[in-house]
Amino acid sequence: MTRLAGWGRTAAATASVVAPSGEAGVAALLARGPLCARGLGRSYGDAAQLAGGTVADLTGLDEIGPIDDAGAVTVGAGASIDALLALALPQGWFVPVTPGTRQVTMGGAVAADVHGKNHHRDGSFARHVESLRLATPRGVFDLSPEVDPDLFWATVGGMGLTGVVTRVRLRLLRVESDAVLVDTDRFDDLDGVMAAMVEGDERYRYSVAWVDCTAGGARTGRAVLTRGDHAPAGAAPPRAPRAGRLRVPFVAPPGLLNRLSVRAFNEAWFRRAPRHAVEVPHSLGSFFHPLDGVADWNRLYGPRGFVQYQFVVPERAGETVRTAVERLARSGLVSFLAVLKRFGPGDPGHLSFPMAGWTLALDLPVGAADLPGELDALDDLVLEAGGRVYLAKDARLAPAKVAAMYPRLAEWRAVRARVDPEGVMTSDLARRLHLVGR
Repeated sequence: MTRLAGWGRTAAATASVVAPSGEAGVAALLARGPLCARGLGRSYGDAAQLAGGTVADLTGLDEIGPIDDAGAVTVGAGASIDALLALALPQGWFVPVTPGTRQVTMGGAVAADVHGKNHHRDGSFARHVESLRLATPRGVFDLSPEVDPDLFWATVGGMGLTGVVTRVRLRLLRVESDAVLVDTDRFDDLDGVMAAMVEGDERYRYSVAWVDCTAGGARTGRAVLTRGDHAPAGAAPPRAPRAGRLRVPFVAPPGLLNRLSVRAFNEAWFRRAPRHAVEVPHSLGSFFHPLDGVADWNRLYGPRGFVQYQFVVPERAGETVRTAVERLARSGLVSFLAVLKRFGPGDPGHLSFPMAGWTLALDLPVGAADLPGELDALDDLVLEAGGRVYLAKDARLAPAKVAAMYPRLAEWRAVRARVDPEGVMTSDLARRLHLVGR
């Protein structure tokens, strides 16, 4: 029995962890009863744990096949983005969609239908998946957007609840270098940065803004916007620390990240950014995965952990972002990392998170007495705007709100029942949100 938790370290559970070495081992576990799949444990809440049950550690399914001339590659579900990039970059290929960490497996990327800084241009992970192989209690299926599309789209974004993904065929992105040319702009308020992001949708492949959620008044939502694209051949990026080189060696004492410390950090971070800089070369790691340079950074939030709260609202509801930032500034709650991005149109995934509009992600330390109430109020704000929260990061959403946020939930349940009528695939997330019946 092993104690497991999500990256937010908020709700640990004890489970029997088994590491199958291949598809036959996965099938044997599916025959035993309730099962949850797990990769590298980077979902923030309880999506990859099952209290008192069996958890399949899929990191042993880590084979990576050859990359063909068109950039297609077949990858085991347990292989990480980090491992794939180590093989692909020297050959001139990049992962077409990457979240803020390389320490995510292919199976996890499918289950959460992960998105990156380029969703407004390139969509989420699913758009670049040619096919996948899914082991279920009713057998093994080869799926694609053309072959059994209902089950394919129920699986992509389905939080690992339709079966166990064992391998993925992915189309990579051709690049000429291992650098990104980045434009940086500093904005004194939220309206300025949001207007610039809309204006730059067509000009930049990658776009992300860090937002200061502690500043109030005329400075509410001041931000640093970074946008760019892959550099041409010959660009020389600055040397970046190797991922994991620094490490947080212990769990920080409670209260280290308080309003005073975070406000001081935000002030320094804002002033450190240039007012305007053009085509500055960045390494891929420093631009896409800066936190990977600090191993176990989640320990900074103390023994109670933290909640990452991410929502998306439609394009027409951009004012919801301002309201959310103003609420946080007034509440006294602190968000060490607040990230604003643009989304393009979503994909057909029943439970896929993105929709065309705005997404804001917040890291909030657990401990403040008013945190649950403030998050409930944000849920209501998001619902009123026609938006939703990201299940891969959720740790506390009320079950009654899920169907309103994900209106295709009943359709997803019907597709899932075809391959898992007994409800073998489950998780603490699924039980907490009543996604499945067992």
